[in-house]
Amino acid sequence: MADKHEVAEQRRHESPSGKDKDENNVKEKPVPVDRKKVCPFLLRVFYNVGRHYRMEEYSRGRVPMNEVQIYTWKDATLKEMMGLIKEVNSDSRRRGTLFEFGIVYPDKRGGHRLRDIGKTISGQKSEGDQITLGNQFQIGDYLDIALIPPRMRRNRPY
Repeated sequence: MADKHEVAEQRRHESPSGKDKDENNVKEKPVPVDRKKVCPFLLRVFYNVGRHYRMEEYSRGRVPMNEVQIYTWKDATLKEMMGLIKEVNSDSRRRGTLFEFGIVYPDKRGGHRLRDIGKTISGQKSEGDQITLGNQFQIGDYLDIALIPPRMRRNRPY
């Protein structure tokens, strides 16, 4: 019998049709949520300046220190998440700050893995603005955000 970690890992790599996501290569349109009828869920968000947290920091029931707890819906966009982080972290308000979003989820071995889901830039339009949590996120996962200030972005190779 497969344990809960194996089942979760399998669901992350399959589309609802049962085929691998790479085989489908079709973007699924997010299903809009009626926010007046659907109850929001608790999303635990961890942010760090300069980089994502190491996965060891999520091990053995521990979590990183910089946590924001947000009640939201699966149709929330990365731009919405960026706005909420800017409310609680003054350093992230600077124009040009890059927000790199990743979902942290349990793997088969009892550890955690990080999957990048998109990027947004404070004060600028970007492709990641309209990306939603949608089907990539499962309740119980964490959202890990790397905040890259403009001064640090100049030194990065990308």
